[in-house]
Parts: sequence; C-alpha cells; structure tokens
Amino acid sequence: MITLEGLSKRYGDTPAVDALDLTVAPGRVTGFLGPNGAGKSTTMRMILGLDTPSAGAALVDGRPYAEWPVPLAKAGALLDAKALHPRRSARNHLVAMARSNGIGVSRVDEVLAIVGIDSVGRRRAGGFSLGMGQRLGIAGALLGDPEVLLFDEPVNGLDPDGVRWVRRLMRSLAAEGRTVFVSSHLMSEMQLTADQLVVIGRGRLIADAPIADVIAMSSRSTVHVRVPETAGLTALKDRLATEADRVDTQLDRLIVTGVPVERIGDLAHELGVRLHELRTNHASLEEAYMELTADSVQYGVAEAVA
Repeated sequence: MITLEGLSKRYGDTPAVDALDLTVAPGRVTGFLGPNGAGKSTTMRMILGLDTPSAGAALVDGRPYAEWPVPLAKAGALLDAKALHPRRSARNHLVAMARSNGIGVSRVDEVLAIVGIDSVGRRRAGGFSLGMGQRLGIAGALLGDPEVLLFDEPVNGLDPDGVRWVRRLMRSLAAEGRTVFVSSHLMSEMQLTADQLVVIGRGRLIADAPIADVIAMSSRSTVHVRVPETAGLTALKDRLATEADRVDTQLDRLIVTGVPVERIGDLAHELGVRLHELRTNHASLEEAYMELTADSVQYGVAEAVA
C-alpha cells in the first residue's frame, strides 16, 4: 500500500505537489493522470525517496521507502528507462541492482525472460531501442518480486503487442494482491487497464475514484430516451426539466444530462409514458479527463481553426 499524508513539494515559490492525501490500495491497478507539469513524476520520486518532501509524508506499507532493509523487495519502479550505464549489458545492469539488494543472480535471468529480452541480455543497454529499454526498466522493477510497483509511462516506445503485454502484466500483478500505481498520458490504455483513477492538476488532487465514476463526472455522459408518443415525450421532458442539468429534444428522442438512467426509468413509469429506448451514452475517459483538468493545463495551445 502507498499512503500520502499532506505530501507537498515546492521549488522556491512554485508548488509542484500541494498537500496530497491519498491511499493507493493493493489488489487493483491505480492509474495516475494529470497534465504535463501536474506533479506526477515528482510525487513518484518522493514515494521512492528520490526527492525530499517540503511537507507531509510518503509511506510504503507504513514507513518511508528508504527505511525498508531490502528496498527492491518492498517496491519496484520504472521511472526513467534510460537511467542506466549505456556500456553495461542489460544482464549486468540487473546483476548490479540485484547484488546491491542481496537478490540472487538467478532472479536476473527470470525477469529477463518475463519481459521477453532474455535473448539480448548480453547486449549493451545503451544500444537498445526505446521499447527494449522500457522492457529492461520493467525487469528492474520486478527484480525483487515486490509487493508495490510504480510505473511512469511504461508503454512508451512499445508496439501494439508490447502495449497489450504491459496491460496484461499490470492486471496480473494486481490480481496477485500487489499495489500497482501507473502514470500515463494514454487515456485509451488507462481505460482498458486501470480499476481506480487518481487525477491531479497543478499538484492538487482533482479526483480519486473508480474509473466508471470518473467517466460519469463528464457532462458528455448522457441518457438517450426514445418516446413514440408526442404527449408522452412532452410530459417526460417537462418533468425532467426540474432535475436535469440539460434536456435536448431530437425528433422522438430526449437527450438528458445530469439524471441517472434508473431515475429516468422511474419517472417514465410514474407518468405512464411508454418507452422504446432507454440507454446511457457514456463519455470516453479522454473526454472526462479533459473536462476535469481544463483549469489545470499549464501549456495549453489554441484550438485549430478549419
């Protein structure tokens, strides 16, 4: 488990992370989202003791990461796939990590095979492609067979097969009861991978909820109601106007924002209105994310004009 208690980091007068309170629980994949400059990487670095908090605490299973006797056996991480000696072979890079933590060298060959680069383990890591470097970084995170795993943009540079492999790996690690905390800018991949989402902007917590709840926060999530009779359509629209954020009419259809589909069904029943269709049209995670972070983007650009 990862626990953040009022975690803050300032660089001069600029807050990078601002009083984050958060629990990342085991047994699920928690996605970590936010615009560039939101404080995601800084937060992960503080969890691993690489940056010192200005205030608050970051704890791994109840204590700072650096206090664990064998850190790699408690938490493994991929933060920067290029953080290695370029002239050292992939295998020797992992051997050095293993020996520094008292981990048997046999584990090195195991993780090289897990990530699919055992055949090139004796090649210099500096010559690896971005995708191969990502696989080596994931191998390093798995080296100590840890209970807690942190990944910062783990699918960068991977081909579609590699992206699918990472997705399955994350979910299998969570299914084993581990804590999996994954930062990414790929909304479509997070929608397929994560169970829980944490969204931050300008260093502050915006959302911490199951992925379905985050998507439901979007104003683009609507309920479509098809009513075959004009009188029933009008009656239901008038009734919904007192509860909904918005009700639009398209021929024999109402498009409702801000009222759950169950409530609309109940109202139609109370009014005796016959329905031919009642369904939720969910927003995508990308749409929900863009709404949530609209006021937190630091490096926005003007919309293109056709």
